[in-house]
Amino acid sequence: MEGILCPGFQAAGVASGLKKNGNKDLGLIFCETPATVAGVFTRNLVCAAPVQLDRQRVARGRCRAVIANSGNANCCTGQQGMRDAIRMAQAAAKRLAIDEKEVLVASTGVIGEPLPVEKIESAVPDLVKALGPEGLGGFAEAIMTTDTEPKVVSRRGQLDGKDFTVTATAKGAGMIRPNMATMLCFVMTDIGASPDVLQEMLQASVQRSFNRITVDGDTSTNDTVLLMAGGNCGVAVSSGGQKQVFQSVLDDVLMNLAKWLVKDAEGATKLIEINVIGALSGQDAHQIVDTVAHSNLVKTAFFGEDANWGRILAAVGRAGVPVDPDKIDIRFGPVLMVQNGMGCGKQAEARATEIIQHPEFDITIDLKLGDGRASMFTCDFSVDYVKINADYRT
Repeated sequence: MEGILCPGFQAAGVASGLKKNGNKDLGLIFCETPATVAGVFTRNLVCAAPVQLDRQRVARGRCRAVIANSGNANCCTGQQGMRDAIRMAQAAAKRLAIDEKEVLVASTGVIGEPLPVEKIESAVPDLVKALGPEGLGGFAEAIMTTDTEPKVVSRRGQLDGKDFTVTATAKGAGMIRPNMATMLCFVMTDIGASPDVLQEMLQASVQRSFNRITVDGDTSTNDTVLLMAGGNCGVAVSSGGQKQVFQSVLDDVLMNLAKWLVKDAEGATKLIEINVIGALSGQDAHQIVDTVAHSNLVKTAFFGEDANWGRILAAVGRAGVPVDPDKIDIRFGPVLMVQNGMGCGKQAEARATEIIQHPEFDITIDLKLGDGRASMFTCDFSVDYVKINADYRT
């Protein structure tokens, strides 16, 4: 696990009894000063009560704390679900002595089961007591579901001669499709910024990172990315040059987390970057890379370490955008596997097979039609993925 907690923030994670195995399942992030906040949420029309509540509260632009649980999604739970989400926020606000509307809520886990909110309320006193500047590791553990490890990334930058920090933690190993953020992610920084500026930069960063990853093609009901800016470092982002500096650090943090999520995907053994170049437009390139990255046949071939370029070519052809099959080149890493729509022979295939035996590699598809390009990170599709999701609730 990388990084330190951002100056001006405290965090903690405890076990409240939501998880049957007794692991940590309730986390809290607290900003020592009033923070501005931005948020990006799932585009799934079936969305959880915490998402609905946070959309309302993020619009105010102010936040002091986030309380998050794993083990239960609090989704498809009707009006009771919204009341329970509010009760989570109220419990944290009361113990922290802050305005309830300055507390945001996040949940992850099984859909459709009532949230045992009484367990959360009972655990909040110990959760607040555990808050500290070294507590983000505990928080990161508390939001895990099928993740195999907690994920924290922290980076430093400099604005107007003053150091600033961006620290983030995320969870998500399944139900991941790049249609917003497709997991939970909490970002903290000690720079100052208006809510509008934060929202602009967060949306741009999500588009470059979390919207360019996929595990299984399923957009979750609880996807939430929150960015809180405490302003403790003494400099605020407002000018174009300042935005560029901060955006670069924010992008670095979120891209590292995005790749980490795919590497830790359910049952995954490979992290694969799919690149499409030479398309007629960027949109065409994106549509093709999206089709290839989501192809179950392509993903299972990667799991079997089979350099089955025919599956890739077939996915390109069904993406619904103009291509000339007789112009397409495909490279596995540096190895030219397909030239002008035809395989390059057994020797090239043997070299390509060596490439895909690595835990990380890239595939480049050159359409040779224009300047459009796009990329995505995906993983292989393994037997373990099926096992994990076949009995997830039991």
